[in-house]
Amino acid sequence: MPPIYAGPTMSNEPSTDHVERNRGLWDSWAPNWLESGERAWAMSDPTWGVYQIPESEVGLLTTFTGGSVIELGCGTGYVSAWMARLGGGPVGVDNSALQLANAKRLQERFEIYFPLIHANAEKLPFTDGSFDFAISEYGAAIWCDPYQWIPEAARVLRRGGRLVFLGNSTQIMLSAPDDDGPATPALLRPQFGMHRFEWDDDPGVEFHLSHGDMIKVLRGNGFEIEDLIEMQPPDDAVENRYPFVTLDWARRWPAEEAWIVRKV
Repeated sequence: MPPIYAGPTMSNEPSTDHVERNRGLWDSWAPNWLESGERAWAMSDPTWGVYQIPESEVGLLTTFTGGSVIELGCGTGYVSAWMARLGGGPVGVDNSALQLANAKRLQERFEIYFPLIHANAEKLPFTDGSFDFAISEYGAAIWCDPYQWIPEAARVLRRGGRLVFLGNSTQIMLSAPDDDGPATPALLRPQFGMHRFEWDDDPGVEFHLSHGDMIKVLRGNGFEIEDLIEMQPPDDAVENRYPFVTLDWARRWPAEEAWIVRKV
């Protein structure tokens, strides 16, 4: 059959080329993320997603009671810094050496130190049951294959450990145009089969599953689903710097979603 649309490709076929492609992409983007990373490190309280929703309104960390933490796709490391301030012992893992260099600079700037590991979240260099809590804000949540990174997260978590991850919603991935324009009210591509997304104007590879497929992956790897949070901008939100969504759209449909699951 011919392709249904021109734009991202969606497939369940296993592939590993995305690891190198995304590493090169984020190494090239790293200089542009140091400033925003520094702002996030300086925050006294966590805020989440493109509209900076306060933790008090989202509750991604309500289940966190301390212990060892792994951040999957840590970038500049600000989430790990938040976890350290909350009493956790974080380890930041990222596919990009230059993003880890940014994180190291910010550790020196704010005098908060934790291990930074250059690794792919789909193949973690840790023994089984090493962590109490795993977290990813974008990072592995969209840049790694969920059929690979979620089993790894399950492997390195202890029984009863939680995984929290945040990324683009299913809704926005079905409504985003092929170019850099913002999401539309219309559905532009099929939900069935969504998995691997490649954009004509972007060398990176993203991964997004439908809710049904995500539930199957999580349950198949021993996770109990505690919450799915469909995020809405706060009343005082302003337009964000990202071109893929407008504030008006995000007030009507979830642009981002977060999962909270527990290993049983």
